[in-house]
Amino acid sequence: MVPLPAQGHLNQLLHLSRLISMYNIQVHYIGSTTHIKQAKIRAHGFDPLTITKLHFHEFHQTPSFETPLPNPNASHKFPNQLMPSFYATSHLREPVCSLVRELLSTNIGKVVVIYDSLMKWIVQDLPQMPNTECYSFNSTSAFMIYSFLWELKGKPFHPGTENYEDIPTIGDCFPPEFWDFLKIQEQFDGKIDCGELYNSSRVIESLYLDLMAKEYDGMKQWAIGPFNPLEKNEKSKDSNKRHESLDWLDKQEPNSVIFVSFGTTTSLCDEEVKELAVGLEKSHQKFVWVLRDADKGDVFTSEVRKVQLPQGYEEGIKERGIIVRDWAPQLEILAHSSTGGFMSHCGWNSCMESMSFGVPIAAWPMHSDQPRNSQLVTKYLKIGLIVRPWASRDEHVTSEMVENAVKTLITSKEGDEMRKRAADLRNAIKKAVADGGINRAEMDSFIAHITR
Repeated sequence: MVPLPAQGHLNQLLHLSRLISMYNIQVHYIGSTTHIKQAKIRAHGFDPLTITKLHFHEFHQTPSFETPLPNPNASHKFPNQLMPSFYATSHLREPVCSLVRELLSTNIGKVVVIYDSLMKWIVQDLPQMPNTECYSFNSTSAFMIYSFLWELKGKPFHPGTENYEDIPTIGDCFPPEFWDFLKIQEQFDGKIDCGELYNSSRVIESLYLDLMAKEYDGMKQWAIGPFNPLEKNEKSKDSNKRHESLDWLDKQEPNSVIFVSFGTTTSLCDEEVKELAVGLEKSHQKFVWVLRDADKGDVFTSEVRKVQLPQGYEEGIKERGIIVRDWAPQLEILAHSSTGGFMSHCGWNSCMESMSFGVPIAAWPMHSDQPRNSQLVTKYLKIGLIVRPWASRDEHVTSEMVENAVKTLITSKEGDEMRKRAADLRNAIKKAVADGGINRAEMDSFIAHITR
């Protein structure tokens, strides 16, 4: 496993590693010492013993990468502070080659490399090695990837492309710094892959998976998600390590709480924090709000900005809300019966986890794939609403927008209908991953292919 060193990417391949290891296949997960520690310490939602079956290979990156602080006032929400850690991965190229050579020398038979689609430059030498196969892992939706290709091809009409309305060009979703990094990876397109993997399901986006299959023109692809656990991990219920937010949720009514979290790559500016705080208060709904700055390239360096709330705010809302400033157990919160909605940036991890537990989304996309994921959620699946149109991204979200989104999702008939569709999708996903389900069949097909 060769993940990109960003939390959403580290997490998805860690979950996939766990699933593949259940087929009695030896799994090796590689990365810098810092990022493997990050992936392990934040893993949650499943029995931690399952991680002990994995082989972790920690490599020191030389030279060390910079860890600038995120800039909450930047004109673009993309986490430019992570770019030095992305570029530092170039130093993993030779260690990964050495590891593959070492594994091959043990007469292991075959080495299968699953690499993040943004880490092509690390695995570029591997297809020339004997008994080695590489598979690209797409960390976002087929909907997003197809819409990107559709735009590059001049926006031809296909059924389903009407769901791309109101999305500005892909260039508005990423800054120039990221495009430069992407161009490095693109030079290896078509030279490495034996197939494509998605953390997705045909019950979620079969149309777009089919369209992508046509784009691949015969290359094998497998939709084998969700990778995240679909049931609550009850083993943690009586543990002293159980997070305080879960104890608070235990005391609330079913579907009465909105969970507010914008992932690990977004920092809100002071004005956005204030408007969100006031909007949540004016909604008169219960909430769990994860209020923390975006990750740095090294999350273990000490300097962290503490986001300030209006004076007296936390005291004033303590009967109705809880503020979480540390790492929150998102899977367990979404799985909780009291959680009735999720105000989210629509990162693909968050979308998949929310769908897995039948929680509708108030979409507030920030950058990258998120605007397109939000369209999948709101227009195609109809299990959410938009807090602010992406076309208005340069304008601050107001407290009225927040208030309206929360009330609609938690207290209105429209919100109930979204929740019903989300619950139906959850049930379809559970059926798909169970024995005899379409996702289980796709995973079995992939395992059969790599072990042939």
